[in-house]
Amino acid sequence: MGRVEWNPGTLAGVLANERHCGDVLARKTFTPNFLTHKSKKNNNDRTQYRQKNHHEAIVSREVFNAANHLRASRNYSKKNRPLPVLSVVEDGILRGYVPFDKDWTGFSAEEYREASESVMKEPDVTVTADVKKRLDLTGYEIVRVQYFSTMQNPAMTISNGRLRFNTACLKKFENVEYVELLLNSVERCIAIRPCDKNNPNAIRWGRLKEGRWCASTLGCRGLAKTLFDIMEWDEDLRYRFRGQFLEQGDNKMMLFAFDEPEMIKVEEIVLPPKENTEEDEGETVKKKIYIFPPEWAGTFGQPITSIAQVGILRQEHYAGNWDVFRPATEIEEMNIFTAESLNELLREAEKIMEGWADYR
Repeated sequence: MGRVEWNPGTLAGVLANERHCGDVLARKTFTPNFLTHKSKKNNNDRTQYRQKNHHEAIVSREVFNAANHLRASRNYSKKNRPLPVLSVVEDGILRGYVPFDKDWTGFSAEEYREASESVMKEPDVTVTADVKKRLDLTGYEIVRVQYFSTMQNPAMTISNGRLRFNTACLKKFENVEYVELLLNSVERCIAIRPCDKNNPNAIRWGRLKEGRWCASTLGCRGLAKTLFDIMEWDEDLRYRFRGQFLEQGDNKMMLFAFDEPEMIKVEEIVLPPKENTEEDEGETVKKKIYIFPPEWAGTFGQPITSIAQVGILRQEHYAGNWDVFRPATEIEEMNIFTAESLNELLREAEKIMEGWADYR
């Protein structure tokens, strides 16, 4: 007959099970000690493997996403946090950038793209051509920053569910404890701007300890999910990006472009046992392997005449009012889920579940 009593934990597990929409996630648990054989939940301690469309789904991906959207909203209500809404900066140097809640998993990559496109202008082909004409650097390449040391340069590292900025990022902003992330999935960039700690999207990216700023490792389920979908990244790798710090008077911001990340793979290697010991296996250590795309072979960087590089030059020398702190405007037609509508769905679900009692 199966289970007839369902508790909240059971329901949460059913909703979050990726197998229902045809995916499979391997290595949800691992065994840290082969002597005890006790398994432990894998909270990014070991590499996980996910394959989409592995088998026939029993619910559509749309239904699966809607159910998890509802589930994500419940976590916010428990913490008295406002439900995230899709909004976009309509003007200024950050036109087309969408404020991002790093933990929210309720919006899809397609929705973020549509939000950015809703206010972005078509590129000025005349200006682009004129810049190319004045900067005739045919044959020259901008050397990739991955070939240089990163200790003094701003860098951001994203893995499957983890986000970290290096100390150089914190030093650029001079005693800024809270920042806001903004995503432009069309230009494939993340912008960082200072914000108040009461901002719904504020992240505390560092702490002051004994007079020195220390970077924090942050959870970022929502951000990682979106970026890995947009860029079609390998979930087994870490991705590191170099940042550009831009400043005009009191306007300060940092840009991270996703075009050429530094990819890092972490492998576990078992060392040979030491001599004169009774151990059967040696120490297990982690080794970092840096991976470069095959298309980089024979080149030092991107041609400076590429559209992407001209676009970066134009953004760095933005002629208008930067207005970095311009508030984002909510896109009402894209926010179909509200706290009220989600609560109504919950009430309907409760009525349906009450009717199940008649069939026991």
